[in-house]
Amino acid sequence: MGQTASAGGGGSNTHTPQALYPDLSCPEGLEELLSAPPPDLGAQRRHGWNPKDCSENIEVTEGGLCFERRPVAQSTDGARGKRGYSRGLHAWEISWPREQRGTHAVVGVATALAPLQADHYAALLGSNSESWGWDLGRGKLYHQSKGPEAPRYPAGRQGEQLEVPERLLVVLDMEEGTLGYAIGGTYLGPAFRGLKGRTLYPAVSAVWGQCQVRISYLGERRGEAWGTCGESKFCHWGLWFWDGSSTPYKSRGNWPSSDPSPTSIQCQEWLRVFTAVT
Repeated sequence: MGQTASAGGGGSNTHTPQALYPDLSCPEGLEELLSAPPPDLGAQRRHGWNPKDCSENIEVTEGGLCFERRPVAQSTDGARGKRGYSRGLHAWEISWPREQRGTHAVVGVATALAPLQADHYAALLGSNSESWGWDLGRGKLYHQSKGPEAPRYPAGRQGEQLEVPERLLVVLDMEEGTLGYAIGGTYLGPAFRGLKGRTLYPAVSAVWGQCQVRISYLGERRGEAWGTCGESKFCHWGLWFWDGSSTPYKSRGNWPSSDPSPTSIQCQEWLRVFTAVT
């Protein structure tokens, strides 16, 4: 599982993502998701860090937009997001200052069963079958992985290093079952595959005392009928239902004046799509 890569080597041989990784393998719909207006603050908090689902050494602040790890020795501490994703394409930004990462700074996803605390310093995220993570310092991918044999990411020539900046994007495509990352507007390719059929949450694990890790949910796409944040055009304006007569009626909201009223056949199809994905 996972598309491996080389990210090791000296700092003097650092290259830009564009030079190293020309094959972006960008998930379908990602460009549209990122070009759409971002979710409002309330939606971002609903997709933020969960104060009830994190290590006891972590304090979640700002309604879920940030957490701070308390300075506890010989402990690795993690946090999970409030929302788990099993369908659709999702993206969120992680902001983690480089000087606050320490020896093990891992970003990725986890199931609800993944442990969020260990009594030693380690790459906790990705250490078992319930989580997947990218070690930002070592450039390695972890899933059921415990040692130096972990594959490298992203795909580059041996000895060339990608320095991960403060901000990076996490891209989870549950329609294709892939997890990837983007830096500076460049998608680095899929890091993990085979994720279909699971419910996965944003997650990180950290060791640096008083580090602050921020999360900003950017939205969701679920195929052609869906827009960002999982709201279709039809849900946003009020889903039109058909009662079997020749004239459809709307349950709530107002249909955009610029759009023609839907036909009964369209209503039946939209209702089928709506019930299939909710």
